[in-house]
Amino acid sequence: MDGYLEKLSTTKGTYPFGRWRQSGMEQYTAEACAAFETVFDQLIEKLAALGENAPERSKLDCFQEAVEALNALNDDDPSLIETGEREDLCELCNIVAAAAGLDPTKYGGGEGPASEWRDW
Repeated sequence: MDGYLEKLSTTKGTYPFGRWRQSGMEQYTAEACAAFETVFDQLIEKLAALGENAPERSKLDCFQEAVEALNALNDDDPSLIETGEREDLCELCNIVAAAAGLDPTKYGGGEGPASEWRDW
């Protein structure tokens, strides 16, 4: 595994979705948590396919697509992304962005790429 792919893959270890599932909160069903995980798995796959030296704009397009998918999940069930989950998702986007070679502080007024497009 090349270094770039390894960095991206390592970010999966920071997924908060298992913790959400174990929280006992009824909205974090296995299905709901799997939907969040799928969004991030696809983001990582797309970034990996682009490659480390892809243009910044191309990488940001991947984040936009992922955040818009998260917006759709939130539109379907607004109880899924509350304050703690919002913080987890923004942090995870920043971790993935850094692994992809992006400086998260350059986006979303310094909050990271999720804040460019998030509705939650």
